[in-house]
Amino acid sequence: MAIHIRRRKFITLLGGTVAAWSLAARAQYSAKVPRIGVIGWREAAIWNQFRRGLRDLGYIEKQNLAIEYRSADGQVERFPQLAEELVRAQVDVIVTRGTPAVIAAKNATTAIPVVMAASGEPLATGVIPGLAQPGGNVTGLSAFTNELIPKRIELLNMAVPDLTRIAFLQNMSNPVAPPQWEELNSAARSLRIGPLLLDVRKSEDVVRAFEMARTQRVNALAVGNDTVTHANRSQIVELAAQHRLPAVYATREFVDAGGFMAYSVSYADLYRRAATYVDKIFKGTKPADLPVEQPTKFDLVINLRTAKALGLQIPDKLLVFADEVIE
Repeated sequence: MAIHIRRRKFITLLGGTVAAWSLAARAQYSAKVPRIGVIGWREAAIWNQFRRGLRDLGYIEKQNLAIEYRSADGQVERFPQLAEELVRAQVDVIVTRGTPAVIAAKNATTAIPVVMAASGEPLATGVIPGLAQPGGNVTGLSAFTNELIPKRIELLNMAVPDLTRIAFLQNMSNPVAPPQWEELNSAARSLRIGPLLLDVRKSEDVVRAFEMARTQRVNALAVGNDTVTHANRSQIVELAAQHRLPAVYATREFVDAGGFMAYSVSYADLYRRAATYVDKIFKGTKPADLPVEQPTKFDLVINLRTAKALGLQIPDKLLVFADEVIE
């Protein structure tokens, strides 16, 4: 009987020791696995490109890498809270999508490195003091948000006969938006096209914006790239179709949702390149020593199905420029 009792005690002690070893091993493993905090919009296919870039460098999510996602779900005011959550979680690096997200991350921490997967005009918005020497804890990739607007208007003018009035649908509370409106205003007037601003700061503004476009006799639309517009992209595409408005977008995600045309930097390329910044930071390079890079690839995507539904005959000279045509 005494042997039986001692045996049970030994098994209990052994079980406790194994459990302790297991917990210690898990804690040690967890401590070694680098952790990325992601702040952006709704979880989108574009983040697959970031994960692809990480895999190419040997990082595989849930194996030797952990990623914590935080999405604003179209509510810009949530970005500061999401950034603070990731700071409290003590992630090793924060990766952001869009200017409001990177501003929130920058305001939340000066210690944790912040990598911009894509940020519109980081110099003009004061996110960094210089491209070659960003200083501080923020680095990454810039996305041309102003420079491409005249080209978008030019492409839309080629596609739409008798284009006389164009509306710009954008969230004007985004720091990158006012300069975009100035660029569009100037580009449209140079082509003798009347510009109209449609300011959408929340989801409820979208329907009202299209009603204003109708009453103002707008016959084309340019849509900005922002948390609000992106979160409501399906509705924007549907309303553009209902109002028979050819629209040019700032990302191909709108065209994937059925939109007419997009001309933009290659966000897929930017997100893959963002992974290289994370890798260098994990290996000890300081963000201040990593120059901010600019886009090198651009995409023109045209949806011919949508063009046909709008009654548009796309000129061959425009199709030749296209990187992708959806038929």
